[in-house]
Amino acid sequence: MYRQLLATFGPQHWWPGESPFEVIVGAVLTQNTSWTNVERAIRNLREADLLEPQSLAEAPAEELEELIRPAGYFRVKAQRLRSLLLWLMDRYEGSLDAMFATPLPELREQLLAVRGIGPETADSILLYAGGLPSFVVDAYTHRVFSRHGWIDFDADYPQIQDYVQTELPQDAPTYNEFHALLVRLGKDFCRKSNPKCESCPLRAMLPQGGPLEPE
Repeated sequence: MYRQLLATFGPQHWWPGESPFEVIVGAVLTQNTSWTNVERAIRNLREADLLEPQSLAEAPAEELEELIRPAGYFRVKAQRLRSLLLWLMDRYEGSLDAMFATPLPELREQLLAVRGIGPETADSILLYAGGLPSFVVDAYTHRVFSRHGWIDFDADYPQIQDYVQTELPQDAPTYNEFHALLVRLGKDFCRKSNPKCESCPLRAMLPQGGPLEPE
């Protein structure tokens, strides 16, 4: 599956960001919005010279909210960003090098304990900002895998993540590329409604009779 998607779409060069810290900020802001909106919010932060842990942590709440307004849910996301930044400053003195030197299982648990940081956001930070082998599961992953019958429709995040990490090598670049390829497949072919199954690059892997649907 990975080889077929890579041959079809080529490298996706994801996650877009000029620094690991920018990727971390983007991982929080991209919740429940499009990446286009996130780019606008990050551009605002860059122009305000706030894309650095300490300066962003010290920014007044009202200013932060206004700068990230394009990403939507700006008050909630500002609170989540501040919670993450306070944790980063308190535990690692703002050092991403020290943060990502922490053993992966321990660091993942720490991130999940931060208010507003769920599994998808935590794994995005670990994989895309830290280069650590923690596969990101999203709605596209669940949709593609369940329609092909590789997982149950009621499979949860840990089950899907464990499935992928068991089937693929424990390799961050592979996880990075595979997740990006699944996003591309989900957007272009395996849509929530009106999927383009006939032209899907994974058509040969569909169950006999077409894609499965939940009962």
